[in-house]
Amino acid sequence: MNAASLAPVLIAGGSGIVGRHVARALRRLHPGLPLAIGGRDPDKAAAAATELGQAAPVRIDLDRADLGLDPAGRYSAVVTMLKDEGLNTLKYALRQGLPYLSTSNGSFEMAPEVALHLRHPQRAPILLASHWLAGAATLPALHYAREFDRVERIEISALLDELDMGGPAAAADYERLTSAAAAQILERGRWRWVRGRDAERDIVSVDGTVLPASAYSPMDVVSLAAATDAHSVRLDLALAETASRRRGEAYSTEIAIDLHGRDRHGAPLHRRHELVHPQGQAPLTGLGIALGVERLLGLAGGAAPAPGLYTPDLLLDPAQWLRRYREFGGQDREVARPAAAA
Repeated sequence: MNAASLAPVLIAGGSGIVGRHVARALRRLHPGLPLAIGGRDPDKAAAAATELGQAAPVRIDLDRADLGLDPAGRYSAVVTMLKDEGLNTLKYALRQGLPYLSTSNGSFEMAPEVALHLRHPQRAPILLASHWLAGAATLPALHYAREFDRVERIEISALLDELDMGGPAAAADYERLTSAAAAQILERGRWRWVRGRDAERDIVSVDGTVLPASAYSPMDVVSLAAATDAHSVRLDLALAETASRRRGEAYSTEIAIDLHGRDRHGAPLHRRHELVHPQGQAPLTGLGIALGVERLLGLAGGAAPAPGLYTPDLLLDPAQWLRRYREFGGQDREVARPAAAA
């Protein structure tokens, strides 16, 4: 499909920090793809559209069923970078039959989106991308898991630099997801909600620094559990100084993935992989969302997906994601660790 022939992709929240990175990543992947930069503040949307070039600013009102959009306007997809309390962006996409991608919900908040899909299962493909940095932990974990005959335990450590919180919307998401509910983990085959001391755990930064962290439940935990049938899955998040800043450099963002299981001969196997993006979380999140949009529109070399409910691991190939990650400046390495039984 020719990207330039499509109607604009509507990015609700496209004038925010991460939203601008989504637009930049899409422009890099598909220079001719039309974009509509949606925001509540028309001046900010206009500034973002001007900075990007060949993009149109659009004022969005999340409290309105029609989002306050021109009835004559046409779009090819709807991406929401904001916490849409009333889900009017999703309802609009379903009415118009447009692919939809959301990014701001914890696993405990997904029921309203799922219910809307179940009510209208044939209207549009819906991509629930509320994973850590839009799939930046889940997709590489699944790629590395291909070495295993059986994955038994997955432990993900995410380190977000204190200076890399992002804009107001990202800060509000972090506060809501860390304080409003317990974190969901899978522990020896049983789903648990943990908080307080039960949720606490130390993680190890890429330079060996030990940091206090706490269980966090974006949708990575449920996606990885379903994809691998591991008996234990958890993601722990620390908000602290990253290794690059400890060296006197700019902040980065870090993800460590520990996989435990069995190799092809039944022997215990433990692999640790570390990913670092030297520009922090926003460009990495932007890339993940852009790759999701690319796939929803059929611009990634295959047909666009049929109407349905998807997560990134159901639409994106992990090896292809890792290749793009490296192209966009991401670094990854395997760290030697002794084998241990799960």
